[in-house]
Amino acid sequence: MTSPGRTDHLVLPGVLTAAQAAETVAGILAVQREDGAIPWFRGHHLDPWDHTEAAMALDAAGEHEAAERAYAWLARHQNADGSWYAAYHDGDPAEITDRGRETNFCAYVAVGVWHHYLSTGDEPFLDRMWPCVYSAVEFVLALQQPGGQIGWKREEDGTPVADALLTGSSSVHHALRCALAIAEEREDPQPDWELATGALAHAIRHHPERFLDKDRYSMDWYYPVLGGAVTGAEARARIDARWDEFVVPGLGVRCVLPNPWVTGGESCELALALWAIGESDRALEILQSVQHLRAGGGLYWTGYVFEGDRAVWPEELTTWTAGSLLLAVAALGGDEATVAVFGGERLPRGLSGECCAGV
Repeated sequence: MTSPGRTDHLVLPGVLTAAQAAETVAGILAVQREDGAIPWFRGHHLDPWDHTEAAMALDAAGEHEAAERAYAWLARHQNADGSWYAAYHDGDPAEITDRGRETNFCAYVAVGVWHHYLSTGDEPFLDRMWPCVYSAVEFVLALQQPGGQIGWKREEDGTPVADALLTGSSSVHHALRCALAIAEEREDPQPDWELATGALAHAIRHHPERFLDKDRYSMDWYYPVLGGAVTGAEARARIDARWDEFVVPGLGVRCVLPNPWVTGGESCELALALWAIGESDRALEILQSVQHLRAGGGLYWTGYVFEGDRAVWPEELTTWTAGSLLLAVAALGGDEATVAVFGGERLPRGLSGECCAGV
């Protein structure tokens, strides 16, 4: 059982006490399998992105051994082409329920590995995980399109899907910057990755037409900011432009318009994006607003329908919702590794994609 003393740095007024933070961490640990896998909840599936998000939250809470077991699971079950499948039933590598291989799912290992290294200073871990990160990035960049955007996935039969998702590509952008940081730390430069990162950032900032139209989804609104492609005044203007559409005062952030459904994961990710652009007060308000989703045992309901037959929906307590909340709290609380990974000041930016304006 995680003790409150290990989570004192996760205290945030109106969001978590030390005891509540310890309870939330313990809730994630209770879901983690002995082999390191972290499914959404026991009996549901594991996807590589959310598995990594939960592992990062464990590191933010000082549960480094458990986080390392999560990364070891990824290393053991990586496909020969550098990918992972999109879903494994209950985290069982023998029970694959979706054999698609999604680029943003695969890239995110770089974010987690860099966060674990910054949390622990464990250089042998970084060396052990480097082949895993390298192969994952190469898989992802094989689906980069001429305009810089990243194709969504490979189908089960290997067919590439060239259509690009803005949210997914923004997450990949963040992952590429973390992968470049790992390469730099190991003195193993990757100039092709730098070019790819710059071209992707350019596409995200200047070419919305290169992505599928998903602007009803709040993630497409804030993810270019959270992923570090859109920064400064441009980022603040982007957030302000659609604030009233997506933010429901006192309840959180809508997942998709016009549905009257707020979700914890999107709310906490928005809080991280707000913190990253210097809007800590608004970030705190968002995190406080989603505490109505907290359940007994310290985990969080995925979402809440706030009109008509008001109800928690779906009735599931997900590790990744709790993980995203812990990471947002850790950033606001000044946890060095989380600040470095999501603040981005020390992450390489890649070579400027502005040279690709005519592409």
